[in-house]
Amino acid sequence: MESRKNLKSGEFLVKEIDANDIFIPEEFDDEQRMIAQTCSDFLEAEVYPQMTELEKGKRDLMKSVLKKSGELGMMGISIPEEFGGFGQSFVTQMLVAETTGAGYSFSVAFMAHTGIGTLPILYYGNKEQRERYVPKLATGELIGSYALTEPGAGSDANSGKTSARLSEDGKYYILNGQKMWITNAGFADIQVVFAKIDNDRVLSAFIVESSYPGVVIGPDEHKMGIKGSSTAQIYYNDVKVPVENLLGKRGEGFRIALSILHMGRIKLGANVIGAAKKTVNDSVRYANERKQFGMLISSFGAIKYKLAEQVIRVFACESAVYRVSRDIDDLIVNLKKDCGDTGRATIDAISHYAVEAALLKVVGSEMLDFVADEAVQIHGGMGYSAEMDVEKGYRDSRINRIFEGTNEINRLLVTDTAMKRAMKGDFDLFVKAAELYENPDKLTGTETTGLSYFEEKSKYISNYKKAALICIHGAMKKFEKALVHEQEILNNIADMMMEIYQSESLAHRIRKLESLRGDIPVYKDILDVNIYDTSHKIRKSAHDAVNSFEDGENAAGIINAINILTGVRGVNVKSARRRIAGKLIEDNSYKF
Repeated sequence: MESRKNLKSGEFLVKEIDANDIFIPEEFDDEQRMIAQTCSDFLEAEVYPQMTELEKGKRDLMKSVLKKSGELGMMGISIPEEFGGFGQSFVTQMLVAETTGAGYSFSVAFMAHTGIGTLPILYYGNKEQRERYVPKLATGELIGSYALTEPGAGSDANSGKTSARLSEDGKYYILNGQKMWITNAGFADIQVVFAKIDNDRVLSAFIVESSYPGVVIGPDEHKMGIKGSSTAQIYYNDVKVPVENLLGKRGEGFRIALSILHMGRIKLGANVIGAAKKTVNDSVRYANERKQFGMLISSFGAIKYKLAEQVIRVFACESAVYRVSRDIDDLIVNLKKDCGDTGRATIDAISHYAVEAALLKVVGSEMLDFVADEAVQIHGGMGYSAEMDVEKGYRDSRINRIFEGTNEINRLLVTDTAMKRAMKGDFDLFVKAAELYENPDKLTGTETTGLSYFEEKSKYISNYKKAALICIHGAMKKFEKALVHEQEILNNIADMMMEIYQSESLAHRIRKLESLRGDIPVYKDILDVNIYDTSHKIRKSAHDAVNSFEDGENAAGIINAINILTGVRGVNVKSARRRIAGKLIEDNSYKF
């Protein structure tokens, strides 16, 4: 693997990186494209034709479709060859997550099995546990699930009441409790269950087979969307779990849960891209067929605006997702040199990029909600009909802002984790932030004379980072340790960080793409509109933050600095969006 410069998690706020050090989707190799095509073909052949029946909540049907995907090898992408898988890179795993994301509720069942239902055993299981369960999970012979949430323990997972006590003969843990919102519960063979042993303060994790006496599966929940996915409560009534099925060490369950949530978040960031691209395809194809006032609606400026905005947001999100995916791959290689274990190296690398994982979970889920909502609008009345895919996609999309930790929790994690990493010394955040905050009169803004196209965009993004740093320092100076209770301000900062990471990833992707393909004007249109819109989003978030921790002359001086830092040259966004939409309309599908 060639040497490339990687940033630590959250370090993008204070350091620049060269476009050549960024991985972009246009660099997928033939094997990766073939794997993605296999997944796409599977959806066309096995999922879409049965979607109506799957949506009726037929557990046996969903399980049979999942097993077929296992027989095809789709479930073994992230599993090492020694356990019957293919040992593919993290980038490839993310590509599979993206491609299967177009599969509606099948995607939810598939991702739950291959991710949170399988990987805790692979990453934290001992040799015997891995050998016993992972090969069968890799082929679909066994289907997995993950049981963490309880009626009284959602975002605060460690407050769960499910208990485990050692039997008198020392051979079993006796499990009692209740779990809810468990994906694949209705047909899973294996459950990764979290419970507290005796009076422990923190959770432990167990591998529970659904066939154990005392495991009772409730009926499937009636949900707004993802209706084909089995979601049910599970009850544990004096369930005897063999002591050898303790996963990891006693009391390590909370760490396992958090690590797996990092993984789930970042893979959701890829998963929603596949759903979004299918939704864009549905949108443009309908717009190219539907006539009103004697004209195709794809010829109307208002529809072109919607189509272009869908493309811009998908493309930006995708750029950020694969940027960090390659960073994780590189870190896995480095960590494996030290520990010698691919599983532990992988989960530690994913956990390291916790800031980006939380960031992309929010960005991706909100991007898909926007795309799905606009798709319904483009379809008009037909978009509200259950006959159309966009109706199903709209309902299915909504859960992503709740899955893997709510977006409210993840926004707080973006800011809080970045600050904690800086406090640990991972990177210098606070000195630079203080310098900017104390000297707002020395800031320079929109002067771009003599700068090339990409140098100008880089300057704007650098200024956005300065605006975020000013807000971080001002908030910390005002509230100190009490900042943790100022969630609105933390959210303002998180929103700035999310926009910055996307814009920077997008700019690097397009710069690298131009070096590979030559002049690419429509992609520069995407970047132009994104940078222009981001300036206004950053300004609004920064104004809200500053006015929440400063007032009077101090606020006025900082607001002035923010205005300077978020200044950009004007862009004819109407024409740019029309050119973007024009390509989409001509191709009649997403080919960006």
